[in-house]
Amino acid sequence: MKTVLASFIFFTRLPFWRITNVDARYFSHVVDYWPLVGWLTGGITAGTLYLSALVFPLHIAILTAFLVRVLITGALHEDGLADFFDGFGGGTTRDRILSIMKDSHIGTYGVISLIFYYLLLTATVSCFPVPMVLAIIFCADTWSKFSASMVVFMLPYARTAVDAKNKTVYIKPGIINVLIAFAAGALPLVCIPPVYLLSAVTSYLTAICIILFIKKKINGYTGDCCGAAFLICELMFFISTLIIYRLTCI
Repeated sequence: MKTVLASFIFFTRLPFWRITNVDARYFSHVVDYWPLVGWLTGGITAGTLYLSALVFPLHIAILTAFLVRVLITGALHEDGLADFFDGFGGGTTRDRILSIMKDSHIGTYGVISLIFYYLLLTATVSCFPVPMVLAIIFCADTWSKFSASMVVFMLPYARTAVDAKNKTVYIKPGIINVLIAFAAGALPLVCIPPVYLLSAVTSYLTAICIILFIKKKINGYTGDCCGAAFLICELMFFISTLIIYRLTCI
């Protein structure tokens, strides 16, 4: 139970830490329940969009919803995305890539990645009718967190605990924990028509491509890689769903 609580404490800025004291050792397993955290973040994002859409135009409601998610997570994943692109965009060697990703300053690649990420995100999500987009946001959040968690399952950590930015090294989940993460990530998919399950496949394959890329470049992963993988997989989920939506509506 404390491992679940550690996941909510680690991946959000909500005061779950007030419930009880959680020992540091539990934070090594937070990725196991990352998709479960998606039930909260995805649900709040979808709920905020619904309420905002009652008052504002859809594109403003979408920006408001994802702004709320950023506040809930403390921009943890966006920080990872920026550092990921700074590192792999500006680094040419393993040591240089890791050094850039650890640097707290944001560079050109990081800024550009965040700008284009949110431009693509808002443009894509705004193409769906509100009832449909609520389910898609919820499903994309939970499933993409599961897809991104495969980074930890398939690769070793690229640094040591001493060198880690948050001083936490995720422990590789066992098969049982992977199945739990899969169930937490996949169960919300019942909210969307079966044809859109192809988007889940696209999201997962995107995670595999990211894993192969970072394995080739640094032969391991960092926390930034996990955050970036989540946002990229989620964006591919949205884009794939939009393609299917447009094709099936013609």
